[in-house]
Formats: sequence, C-alpha cells, structure tokens
Amino acid sequence: MGIIAISGKSGCGNTTVLRLVAQKLGFSPVNYTFRTMARDLGIPFEELLRRAQESLEYDRKLDEHQAELAREGNTVIGSRLAIWMVPEADLKVYLRASHAVRVERIHAREGGDIAVIDRATQERDAKDRERYLALYNIDIDDSSCAHLSINTERWNAEEIAEIIVYSYLIRK
Repeated sequence: MGIIAISGKSGCGNTTVLRLVAQKLGFSPVNYTFRTMARDLGIPFEELLRRAQESLEYDRKLDEHQAELAREGNTVIGSRLAIWMVPEADLKVYLRASHAVRVERIHAREGGDIAVIDRATQERDAKDRERYLALYNIDIDDSSCAHLSINTERWNAEEIAEIIVYSYLIRK
C-alpha cells in the first residue's frame, strides 16, 4: 500500500506528472480540487471560490479530503500541500521551475496576456504562501521535507515520471 505525494507551484507540471506516475504504477491518482469540490457540493465553481475567500474552512475541507483519499493506499496525490499534508507518504516529491518558465507554461496551457499571467502568478504564489502559513504554519517555499526535488526545466514530464517511479521502487 504505497503513497506518493507530489507538490509544486502552478506551472511545474504537477497534474501531468501525477497522472503519468499513477498510470505507470497502476495507482489511483488523487487530485481533488476546488472545481471537484464545487461539483460535489452542487454549486458553481465561482461561488465556491467566493465562499473560500470568506472562510478558510473550505481549504481545510479540501486538504483533509485529499489526504483521506491518499491514505487509501496505492495512490499518487498531487497538490500544493501534498508533501506536507501526507507526511507518511513513501515518497515526497517537490517539483520546481523558475517563475519565468512557469508563466510560459501557464500561458501555453491557458492563453491570454503574458503580462497579466505573470502578475497573476506572482499574486497567487504570495496568496498561497500567506494562506498556508495562516492555516497550517506551512511555508510552501521550504520544500526541505521532500525526499526528492526535481527541477522540471531539465526533463520532460515523461522523464520526470520515470525518475519518480524509479525512486519509489528503490525505496520499497
């Protein structure tokens, strides 16, 4: 019953790598998001975001639910907080990339004005850090609890997934 936790900021490839690793190992991917939560609650995504800005309880519920799903075993959880929220994970991986590369990737994925994406990414990083410090006293800029830190600028998603799978298998 293995658990792999993957964290990283937006644009680092968390979701893509999570799915590839889960597929290679035959594990269940865990990527429970606010979009999923909104669907489960039967409310529009924008409404959930509004509520989440008014109360941190939605963050707590989301994070707790993700951790519960991951603890079912033979799972790969991917989230900003996965390596902190599932400390017992067999392998904790932090994916990183420079701000500029993350902005380029988000732009390629979503389109739009690159200057707007740059500012929004900076703001999101700052808000995420502030929120997680307030909620859990977790500094998402300190990935020292990770077993493995991977610079996603050096390899493609398939290669990163192979590194993670190999690292997991040698730890077992």
